[in-house]
Amino acid sequence: MSDNKVSTQQEWAIKLFNKSPLKQKKFQMITDFMPNEGCKSCLDIGSDNGVISLLLRQRGGEWSSADLIPETVESIKNLVGNNVYQIEGSKLPFNDAQFDCVIVVDMLEHIPDDEVFTQEVYRVLKPQGWAIFNVPNPKEGLLRKLQFKLGQTDKAHGHLRAGYTPEKLDALLNDKFILIKQKSYSRFFSVFIDTFLTFVLDRLKKGSRGKKGTVITENDLNKLKKSFKLYSLIYPFIALFVKLDLLIPFLHGNMLISLFQKRE
Repeated sequence: MSDNKVSTQQEWAIKLFNKSPLKQKKFQMITDFMPNEGCKSCLDIGSDNGVISLLLRQRGGEWSSADLIPETVESIKNLVGNNVYQIEGSKLPFNDAQFDCVIVVDMLEHIPDDEVFTQEVYRVLKPQGWAIFNVPNPKEGLLRKLQFKLGQTDKAHGHLRAGYTPEKLDALLNDKFILIKQKSYSRFFSVFIDTFLTFVLDRLKKGSRGKKGTVITENDLNKLKKSFKLYSLIYPFIALFVKLDLLIPFLHGNMLISLFQKRE
């Protein structure tokens, strides 16, 4: 892949990221939870169209990336160029004690056997290595009922389970990892905007979804240029609406991010 082509590939991804307050918030949470030291060799798993992988690599260090689905693996490869792998089932194609840090982004709920998968994360981490898990933590209510009526079900998003409460995540991991810190985010206004945007994208893509739900790739962006230009005009209002979450820190957060350290 030529440098010019890489530059072009990266340009569309950054352009899309810069118009996505939800992805920006997710990336901010991930980087806030990353340890300041001891993360030279890292693995990110499940970074959607690859922009999270790209931005993490720009921070420095040696990175590998992995995903479940061929189309997203290809999208990540187009952005970062190398060290991108496809996961088969619940197993990871890496050596024992290969990484200082593993970041699992919106992936655990897609894995057939999450116990085997978290054991695999444990296996590929070096002694005292770090693991970050970003998972959905949905709460039943009016917004979730609306999502289901619009066809935005767990099955449609490729979720094999709805998500994880802090208690469920701890029960899954506490024999292998020590919880260092944990925080919920993505409250009412973020979830409402996400529901609205997913509805619009589903219509524009005519209901075409991958195994991980509605994922926007470069091909989609090229097909939807006019729609993206229109979206860019209303983006400032969407970004402002999402920031209203800051007014309700006491409400339930529909995403949960956690930093764990490997037990000896």
